[in-house]
Amino acid sequence: MSSFVAAPPGFLLSLKLALRELRGGLSGFRIFVACLALGVAAISGVGSISKGLQDGLEREGRTILGGDASFALVHREVTHEQLAFLSSRGTVSSAATLRAMTRSDSGAATLAELKAVDQLYPLAGTVETDPQLPLADLLAEKDGAFGAIADPALLARLEIQNGGTIRLGSIALTVRAALVKEPDNLSDGVGLGPRLLVSREALMASGLLQPGSLMRWTYRVALFPDAPQSAVTALADEAKAAFPDAGWRVRTRDAASDRLEQNIDRFTQFLTLVGLTALLVGGVGVANAVSSYVEKRRETIAALKCIGATGTRIFQIYLAQILALAALGIAIGLVVGAALPFFVKWGFGAIIPLPFIATLQPAQLALAALYGFLIALVFALWPLGRAHDLPVSALFRDHLADTKLRWPRRRYLVLIGLSLAALIALMIATAPEKNVAAIFLAAAAAIFLLLRGVALAIMAVSRRLPRPSNAGLRIALSNIHRPGALTPSVVLSLGLGLALLVALTLIDSSIRNQLTAALPAKAPSFFFVDIPNSDADAFDAFLNEKAPGSAIDRVPMLRGRITELKGQSSENYPAGDAAWVLRGDRGLTFASKVPDGATIVSGEWWPENYEGEPLVSFEAENAGHLGLKVGDEIAVNVLGREVRAKIANLRKVEWETLGINFVLVFSPNTFAGAPYQYLSTLTFADGGAPNEEISLLRDSAARFPAIIAIRVKDALTTLSDLAGNLALAVRAGSGVTLLASVLVLGGALAAGHRYRIYDAMILKVLGASRRRILAAFALEYALIGFATALFGLAAGAAAAWVVVAQVMDMAFFADVPGAVTAALLALGTTVVLGLAGTWRLVNLKPAPVLRDL
Repeated sequence: MSSFVAAPPGFLLSLKLALRELRGGLSGFRIFVACLALGVAAISGVGSISKGLQDGLEREGRTILGGDASFALVHREVTHEQLAFLSSRGTVSSAATLRAMTRSDSGAATLAELKAVDQLYPLAGTVETDPQLPLADLLAEKDGAFGAIADPALLARLEIQNGGTIRLGSIALTVRAALVKEPDNLSDGVGLGPRLLVSREALMASGLLQPGSLMRWTYRVALFPDAPQSAVTALADEAKAAFPDAGWRVRTRDAASDRLEQNIDRFTQFLTLVGLTALLVGGVGVANAVSSYVEKRRETIAALKCIGATGTRIFQIYLAQILALAALGIAIGLVVGAALPFFVKWGFGAIIPLPFIATLQPAQLALAALYGFLIALVFALWPLGRAHDLPVSALFRDHLADTKLRWPRRRYLVLIGLSLAALIALMIATAPEKNVAAIFLAAAAAIFLLLRGVALAIMAVSRRLPRPSNAGLRIALSNIHRPGALTPSVVLSLGLGLALLVALTLIDSSIRNQLTAALPAKAPSFFFVDIPNSDADAFDAFLNEKAPGSAIDRVPMLRGRITELKGQSSENYPAGDAAWVLRGDRGLTFASKVPDGATIVSGEWWPENYEGEPLVSFEAENAGHLGLKVGDEIAVNVLGREVRAKIANLRKVEWETLGINFVLVFSPNTFAGAPYQYLSTLTFADGGAPNEEISLLRDSAARFPAIIAIRVKDALTTLSDLAGNLALAVRAGSGVTLLASVLVLGGALAAGHRYRIYDAMILKVLGASRRRILAAFALEYALIGFATALFGLAAGAAAAWVVVAQVMDMAFFADVPGAVTAALLALGTTVVLGLAGTWRLVNLKPAPVLRDL
């Protein structure tokens, strides 16, 4: 007692005693530390990598954009007045981008992303080629042929090498170098074909420049050296004010690729939520470890209380230990998370298509540490609070005695509530999309409650089942519901991990089935773009000749940008999930009847010979996101002319058929006299054999070089590859949560070690063999795992259906073999981990063990 009197007062005494107890090492807390380290490493690593990408985009914004500001138009070039305005502010370089068919002398043909540049290109950055020569020399006209720089993939598809000939439109180009790096390729977006770089003069000579051609003209402006961002912003504002009806898309270097930045933000949020899920799952491991540790320290707590320690002192001692161990786990996670960007830069820097800066990110590390601290606090306070009121008599009583579940005192419940509120506030405050974070929190709470309910239901069912005659089965059922049973911990860790695994499996299989299985059977074989008015009938005749019996569909097409909705500018309009409709130029068409694959859901279609005010049909789903209804007015800029039209009807579109359809379909009188071209599809009667498609592609490129042929299967392959890469990243990120689930499962099984020892020794005294004991324990784990697996299958399938059918608006594909395989894998993991911890126990001798109990 004198030692307490002489010791430092208050929390310092508790800290001193806590540190003394920690001298024994991390026994029982390895899972605790590993779970926190894993979650903190995921959050800090993802945050640091994301910030490195954002810093890279900001630092290289001028290079990515190709200048300080860019002004883009579709179908047409700027006027003399607009060009004079831009030239008076800085140096102007123009480039035209379009898709075009390319051919080789051997007859091979493929789609290319063509880019025609002037002699000032690039204003920022450097075009890297092989061999590296001045750009003007590589693109100049020599010996009657213009030069070209081609992506190596294009050379491979056309089966040619440097020095070979590429036919483009009505001219032949000499490939003088392979393209290694294009400085502004990120601002141009993802293309369907490899890049072909030519001069502006070569484009003019090719014959591809036709009225209504789907061509984007981009004018990049470089201001004076070291121009501040304020000067760049002023240029953009002055241009918008001087030419309000120009219809151009204006971007500045601080938002060189706004869509890319948005995608990075969204993917970062997803991976951060994955890391938080890992932390939440790890929190279960924290609670298990703390509960098990308090149980093991019963004698120590009893001794401390006997010599005068209060319940508050006990709480302080073990809280200090838990915080010290949490600090260790958080520190390990921060070291891994801080090193991750440098590892990514070292290992993958050469293949990452984005500018990436690997640096220490103190803000991201601090945020991850705070998350780890709050998770540890939220899940540790409950078992620590309950330890406050454990009486000395109960502590010395048989540890297997059935004691009534106690709630912690009010002060500890308040601390738990404050910690949980701080965690929720932090998650919502730091999320790019608050609603997504809120939905995640609600879903996490619901899943935890549901899994707790499943565990209680399993225990209740096993308690009420008739006592079987088989001893092993009777022992297994009793272990499921007895005091201190592993059921709640196993169900929570295994159920969450399995539900996530099943959901990912079914989402991935649905996407792949949509892209590679369901669509090609009913989708068109080809899309043909930029069909001139003068060649439309001849091209139809050509298709009927080459593919007799095929279905051909042809519609007029223009490009335009929505500038106003219901009297409000599109730049400031709240678009929600339909933001893509207002971003940039959209394909437009006009028709006298309802397009195939569409159904009117509101309003009426216009008469066939309608001549009144311009009307438009809006796709229903996106109209709902934009808050549009029949009778509202929109404005669209087409070829520099602003067209206003009233919404006559809303229609539901079956996009999955890949037929021709548009968000906006206008009445025919809207664009009377405007130049336009046609978009056409061809669907082989028998689906089309590969040799038929390749032959049609080559003959089309030879007969109609200005018409772009897009083979649907090639486009789907590109999309499938993108989806596969995304799915790989999702699996890698979600693997953190799965690993956390396995750790928690192992920790939960380890937490029941003392109970396993007692059961095994009693059974051995009663004459049970090692094989029978192992069989009883294996049956227990299998029963819990099987019941949890059923829930995981159902919950994972339901989550996947919501994501696929409701969020992605795709057909749900039930990959039963994949889901069942995931469930069997989880079941096997439970049994293996359980038996791995039990194997050593059955080899112990009963006498020494029972003497110590």
